[in-house]
Amino acid sequence: MSALRAALNDYLRIRRRLGFAMPQDGRMLEGFVEFLDRAGAQRITTELALAWARLPVDVHPFTWRQRLTVARGFARYLATVDPASEVPATDLLPGRRPRIAPYVYSEQEIAALMAAARQLRPALRAARHETLIGLLAVTGCRPGEALGLDRADVDLDNGVVHVRAGKNNKQRQVPLHPSTISALRAYAGLRDARFPTPSTPAFFLSARGRRMGREELNATFITLVRQIGLEGRGSRARPRPHDLRHAFAVHTLLDWYQAGEDVDRRMPLLSTYLGHVDPASTYWYLEAVPELLELIGQRLQRLPGVVS
Repeated sequence: MSALRAALNDYLRIRRRLGFAMPQDGRMLEGFVEFLDRAGAQRITTELALAWARLPVDVHPFTWRQRLTVARGFARYLATVDPASEVPATDLLPGRRPRIAPYVYSEQEIAALMAAARQLRPALRAARHETLIGLLAVTGCRPGEALGLDRADVDLDNGVVHVRAGKNNKQRQVPLHPSTISALRAYAGLRDARFPTPSTPAFFLSARGRRMGREELNATFITLVRQIGLEGRGSRARPRPHDLRHAFAVHTLLDWYQAGEDVDRRMPLLSTYLGHVDPASTYWYLEAVPELLELIGQRLQRLPGVVS
């Protein structure tokens, strides 16, 4: 085993003990060390890190930046052991993540998805998917957050959901509308009748009584999207469950603009509700959605001193 590979094993062990699973980064770093070993390198250099980061040729520059960022993290650790090891500068390989404009479901399309889910069989499967789609649409939760809910996280008496499985371990409380509470309670009744002594604390259960997974949601969602004729529309091949979160954010902003609200003052509220760490993630909707851009333009035209 080379000294670099031994150092990588130590680095990954330390990071994982700190709570970072690093499945993808770990695989990338294995490839990085293999690249260094083939080059006969004893330590990391900026030149070798850049060469490895740019190995995939036909990719977006952001991918190069991601790869270099992963290598840089390992290089920083290695520099504490071997001061001669170089740490690539943070301004190398600039690149911004390409973001495809979200598919913004209309209220009618969300209703059609839920109606299609209602026709699934058996009845518990239908209730599971209809309720989950509705929850994503009215709360803006990420699919993983909703599937990560336990029974104790869904407080139907006080009308609030405690999101623990949030991105970057960011937790938050999401209030629920009375109609949402009723729908969740109806699903919970069917679920508990089928699984009175469940083996998992999960709120959404699969057909086998286990926590419902992303694979089931995605596979069923593809069927529903095709059934109501949404496949092939928008910038993506087909709308995704995650786009329900985007639709929630966009419709909230549209409602605020149309009501004449001070959107800039209310934006932090939406960021908190969505669980965004960086407010820029919320402001992105303003430039990504044509309907919002049009409304912003109209309001700017009404401001005094704005030249048309």
